[in-house]
Parts: sequence; structure tokens; C-alpha cells
Amino acid sequence: MVTSMKIATYNVNGINSRLPVLLRWLKEAEPDIVCLQELKSPQDRFPISQINEAGYHAVWQGQKQWNGVAILSRGHEITEVQTSLPGDSTDKQSRYLEVIINQIVICCLYLPNGNPFPGPKFEYKLDWIKRLKIRSEQFIDMDLPAILIGDFNIIPTEQDVYKPEKWKDDALFRPEVRKAFTDLIKNGWTDSIRTLFPDTEIYTFWDYMRKAYERNAGLRLDHILLSPYLKSTLIKGGVDKYVRGWDKSSDHAPVWIEIANDVQ
Repeated sequence: MVTSMKIATYNVNGINSRLPVLLRWLKEAEPDIVCLQELKSPQDRFPISQINEAGYHAVWQGQKQWNGVAILSRGHEITEVQTSLPGDSTDKQSRYLEVIINQIVICCLYLPNGNPFPGPKFEYKLDWIKRLKIRSEQFIDMDLPAILIGDFNIIPTEQDVYKPEKWKDDALFRPEVRKAFTDLIKNGWTDSIRTLFPDTEIYTFWDYMRKAYERNAGLRLDHILLSPYLKSTLIKGGVDKYVRGWDKSSDHAPVWIEIANDVQ
């Protein structure tokens, strides 16, 4: 019998305001590891007692009003590696958290949105991507079991967006960022969800406006990339789209995979 580990990412869009939704999903889905983004909470207001009561321990990097990332684990110790993406000591935005769980490097990321394009926010996004590429290449070079997981704020292809012609000048869909995502794949990273569903219309985000969820006018922004070491361990995965339809839910849905738990 092959044992497995369920790993998920979820942009909660405000952990305290959406806490009932998060706790309900954790109880129903029972993931082993969860990477959260957009906590919108200062460090000292992270709801650790409720998370512990749900059966998880956690590490997190909060930030007032915006950003913020966290990693939850059920049954596995978390070893914190770093709380910011290497390469720019002046960058104080809470967007990256790197840990080791069960001998796997887990990199929870909340990549910058980059809008409006053009402008300094887009340039910051490109710089952040360059630093992520450097870090990701280090994992490849060391042949480590590693996962890049979170809200990438990148729509990889036209297949990943409703009416792609409307997004051509958006920072989520600019050729520069799409190429950067493609380069990660070419370097050996496996796009788990697209690998499992190569020809399926699958989204992870639906805007609150214009009944986007009801019309399934979505985007695929949340990704789980596996290093070559882990490629063969991928078993299954999916998007818990129904969670987006819950009352007071995030505009993102949880995305998850299961991998064989045989990392040596």
C-alpha cells in the first residue's frame, strides 16, 4: 500500500475574516500540508490557537493590511529555513516562506500582482521573478525534493483564462511573466495541475464582480510546481472549486495534490 501526503495551497484573502471558511475546509479536506497566502494580518494576530485546535501547527510571516504567508502542517515537524526570498535585503514585503517538512523543501510564495502595467509595481514583479528563478535553480542543481507552491499571480497560457483577449495588457498575462513561468517548466519543474489535467478548463480564481464564479469566468493563478526529484511521486490533484461558492469565501479556491510519501 502506497502512503501519500496531501499538499495544498490557498489564498485566503484575509485569514481572520475568512477563518470560518478555512477551518471548515481544513476539516473536510484534511490536507497534510497547507500553504496560505494573503493573510492580511500582522504577525501577532495570526489565529494560531484556532489553527492548533484544528490539528495543525504553523509558521507564518504576517504583514499589516496586505500580503502575508503561512505554512500549516498536520503530523509533521516544520523546520523554518527563511522568511524572505533571497537576493534583495531591502524587500520587506511578506511574500515568501521556505521550510522543510518530511525532508521536502516547501516554498510558499505570494508573487507580486504587478499591476498597473507598465510601472514600478510591474518592475518589482519582474525582479521578484528573477530572484525566484535563481533560488529555484539552486534546488535543481542540488537535486533536492522541492515544491514551489502558492499564488503566482501568473496566467501561464490562454488555456488558463476566460476570454484571454481581455487580459493582454494585464500584469498577470504579460508575455514577460508567462515566459518566466514557461522557463521554470523548461528547467525541469512540473506544473502538477496542468500535468494531471492537460486538456481541461480549470481555474483557481474568480473575481467577486459580475458574477464571475457563477459564469465560471476564471483564471488559473495558483500553482504547485514539483522539482525533478518529486516528479514521479505525483499521484493526483485538483481544485476544490466548490469552496469558492461558500458564503464569505475567498476569491480563490484551494488547490491540492497528493504525492507518494517515499522521499528518501
